[in-house]
Amino acid sequence: MRISSLQIFNIANKGMADANRSLIHTQEQLSSGVRVLNPSDDPVASTKIMQLTNDLSNISQYKKNIDIAENNLVLEESNLSSVNNLLQRMQELAVQAGNTATLSTSEYDALAAEVDARLDELQNLLNSQNANGDYIFGGYKSRSQPFVGSAASGFQYQGDDGQQYIKVANNTSVPASDSGKDIFVDIQSAHNTVHTYASSANRSDPPVGISVGIVTDQEAFDKFYPEDMVVTFNADNQILPAGKNYTVTERATGRVIVANQAYVAGVNIDVNGVSFSVTGSPVSGDPAVPATRPFGADGPVAFPFDFSAPNEETFSVRVGGRTETLILDANISNTTDLAAVLNNVGNGNAAKLAALGLSADNTGIRTDSGINFTLAGGSANIDAVMGLNTNLGSTSSDGVMSKPGDRLFVDSSNKQDVLTTLARFSQGMKSYDGTGDGRDMLEEVIASTLDNLKNAQTSILDVTAKLGARFNTLDSTRQLHLDSEVVMKDVLSELRDVDYAEAATRLSSQSLILQAAQSSFVRVSQLNLFSKL
Repeated sequence: MRISSLQIFNIANKGMADANRSLIHTQEQLSSGVRVLNPSDDPVASTKIMQLTNDLSNISQYKKNIDIAENNLVLEESNLSSVNNLLQRMQELAVQAGNTATLSTSEYDALAAEVDARLDELQNLLNSQNANGDYIFGGYKSRSQPFVGSAASGFQYQGDDGQQYIKVANNTSVPASDSGKDIFVDIQSAHNTVHTYASSANRSDPPVGISVGIVTDQEAFDKFYPEDMVVTFNADNQILPAGKNYTVTERATGRVIVANQAYVAGVNIDVNGVSFSVTGSPVSGDPAVPATRPFGADGPVAFPFDFSAPNEETFSVRVGGRTETLILDANISNTTDLAAVLNNVGNGNAAKLAALGLSADNTGIRTDSGINFTLAGGSANIDAVMGLNTNLGSTSSDGVMSKPGDRLFVDSSNKQDVLTTLARFSQGMKSYDGTGDGRDMLEEVIASTLDNLKNAQTSILDVTAKLGARFNTLDSTRQLHLDSEVVMKDVLSELRDVDYAEAATRLSSQSLILQAAQSSFVRVSQLNLFSKL
């Protein structure tokens, strides 16, 4: 077989290129320390390397998450410890305040002053923030202050029940926060109690406030429990002389408990065994504009007409969803006669008008409630006498219902937040007047305070115990990640890292092969006929 010069050159070129490529690849492995530079170098190892690299990246992030969760829990634990220490001091004061036989009103005022100062301190602790500015006890609403209000206006929790979880492993997430509602608000109360707050729809500016209140007659309140109360400010014309006044109703049924009471800012309101005060200038309600239907509004009045038996006729009156039938059964010569028939007790008209909240005089029919009404079902004779189109229907259009003013709520509850416990403790000591009744009431407040403080501490200890379990989870998970990281790095090194001894030997061999190929080519390239001429 004859081999041409071109073939010789091509074979030599390919051989030297392959040898040079292998040499360069080995040099790159030695310089980088990595055996698998491209997936084609070892497809099976490349797949495993990618998986291990991803797992190591996840472990690195999980370790950062564990540090974040641990920092949050350390901060929470520190704040809970501070709160618990504060409550222990309040227990000491409550025990000291229980010595009602020797302490004077001025001494109780001094004790109340310390409670007020500690109450502000406690509220600041409950509104603690972490390094990111998040409120640690706000639940998911961590960007807004969770505990607002004061002893004078009542306390409200504006966070939610959420817990922020941080993922620390593939199948493990740890709560990195706790809801302030669970820890400090939903605390079992020693006795049935109340929660007071103002309606968010109130129009007063600055907003009207309501005190935390106190149960002064437990037996009376227990009879009312679990119903809630609403304090509604009425139109000023509801009392004489006109002025701000309120009505207290049962929330579920609307039953009036106290009606049209004059309002004096800061003066206690006592109802159903509960005492509370309202501060500020509440907005009064708007009075109703009477709904009227004057005689002759739809046409001229025609008299006389005798509706006496057997000529009596009827028409209906509808107010809201209620309808009554009235009767005209007498001789009517003028509007005064008409009013007398409509207000007749004997024929039942008077009772029916009263049931509808209507009244009638010689000018027409009206209702002071402001609810518009309709006259219908009459006849041509009734239309002529009344001057109203009762046959087709005649409806008032000038009535405007009253609009309630600011509202305050007193909700029954078997739970009491820790801020309210201290506020009521302070209020009880400030209200002490040195009398026997005052002493009895103060002793009840102190006993209730001690029980509620104990319940609050139990709630805090429960959460503290949970924090310990979470710390243990974080520690064990971190250790697992460290162990896994060591194993993965070892496996990854075996798959990816170069064996320097083997690579160096291979590099020498490849260099020798390249040199041999180059030398052989030089000699073979000189074998031609022209060199023999």
